Amino acid sequence: MALARRPFRAAAKVSVVAVAAVGLLAPGVVVDRYGETAAATAPTAVVPGPIADWQHERLAAGVDLYQGSIAGRPGADHWTVTVRVNGAHLAAEREAQALAERVRGAGFDPRVEQVAWPRGSDRHGVVGERVRVGEYEARTEADTRRKALAAAGFDAVSEWTGADGVPGTGVARVKVAIVDPKRYGGAMKGTYGKGVAGRETVPDMAAGDGTLLGVNAGFFVMEGKDGVPGAAAGIAAYDGELQSAATNGRIAAVLRGDGLRPEFKKLSTELRVRAGAASAVVDGINRVPGLIRNCGGVGGDSPTERPQHDVTCTDPDEIVKFTDELGADTPAGEGVEAVLDTSGRVREVRARGGAVPEGGSVLAGIGSGASWLRTHAKPGSAVKVRQRIVDERGRELKLGPQDDIVNGGPELVRDGKVAVNYAADGIERTGDRSFAYTWGIKRNPRMLIGVDRQGRMLLVGADGRQPGHSDGFGLGEGAELMKSLGAVRAMALDGGGSVTMTVNGKVINSPSDGVERAVGDALLLTR
Repeated sequence: MALARRPFRAAAKVSVVAVAAVGLLAPGVVVDRYGETAAATAPTAVVPGPIADWQHERLAAGVDLYQGSIAGRPGADHWTVTVRVNGAHLAAEREAQALAERVRGAGFDPRVEQVAWPRGSDRHGVVGERVRVGEYEARTEADTRRKALAAAGFDAVSEWTGADGVPGTGVARVKVAIVDPKRYGGAMKGTYGKGVAGRETVPDMAAGDGTLLGVNAGFFVMEGKDGVPGAAAGIAAYDGELQSAATNGRIAAVLRGDGLRPEFKKLSTELRVRAGAASAVVDGINRVPGLIRNCGGVGGDSPTERPQHDVTCTDPDEIVKFTDELGADTPAGEGVEAVLDTSGRVREVRARGGAVPEGGSVLAGIGSGASWLRTHAKPGSAVKVRQRIVDERGRELKLGPQDDIVNGGPELVRDGKVAVNYAADGIERTGDRSFAYTWGIKRNPRMLIGVDRQGRMLLVGADGRQPGHSDGFGLGEGAELMKSLGAVRAMALDGGGSVTMTVNGKVINSPSDGVERAVGDALLLTR
């Protein structure tokens, strides 16, 4: 697939990647969103080379949408069967070779393939090795072989090789929106929809005449076993109010004022509650006490305080703040809650689970956190919660009343160079070779955001997990694409089935779940 590392680098230096325009318009033709057709000119100054021949629509002055595909060699992709070790797609060399021998001894013809870390990342060398059997034109053929392997006692899955991330293979159908803040008079805003808790689709959040374009935003809690469904799994702020604590050190997009000039920062949060001379750490905001989705918390979380993507860390001794934007009752469970009014005075101390007063907040405690609240948060007493957001240099980030923050990760481009850090962003897991491979190296649906050298915002969505239609990007491939589009900074937003892009409330991509997934928050470009 031409979105592999080498073609992308060539595109940035010389000409274009191997791209094919999609849709019915000829390259170089612009269709204005309001119906006027005209010869194409450079609609937002320079059009990046890799997308110069793609279908182009001018959505508004300063907002241009490009749609196209990036494809590998015809016939390069096929179905195969991957034999796993204890559910893992990759193994160490010795383990993979031993598995291959067992598969061969059972009458099959396996092959062992090395998987290397992508160039431009913090990791080098071989990630691990995978064991595979056969090459098939149809999935049904692969499934037949998979069932035979299962009958012989092996854990096997049918896989499409277009998703592997091997150069010269695969296809990605991509939407690129370029927003020029010098020419566009609207704003980009983050929204959690009706409440911080709960999930809504991007079209539902974008409903109304004021939204021109919408995309899914940050990572969020999907299931109750991991916390409050719909709440952010990482830092989140809307209209200047912090609604979720940071996954400490992970990248985030800060949208100040009109939000058209995103800043990309690795952020941490410092939260404390004070009652008289006593103080304690506040571990989080708007999440279930004791459950830290994506980890990266404070105060002795287990198994780590470092970011670990798609892992829920635990802590038996916590205090968590709930805001009145939660949109639901606080989670019930062991421990106590101190209910605070608008001035921070304790109205009552109650069992966990109940409404957050309008304009007020709730502090929920478990373990030693519950003991602290019982001792110091007496009804009628004054309690103050102090919140600080700091960047990777320790500088405080203060929010204005119109500022938003959405989480994501990993960082893709810094200073115009590919800069994917699997370890710091929690994508590489100790003792698990497969997670970074399946989530980061392999191709998946992606939503990316960046800024280019001209100060324009780039929103890039790629469909994926749809063999024969679109495989998506690996993280390294996405970073190379953003670099080739001129990005000087870029990061990934939530991906997978969450990837959704709307124009005037209508979904214009093909979500991998088959329907639009309800998500935690969205970025909306408003008029």
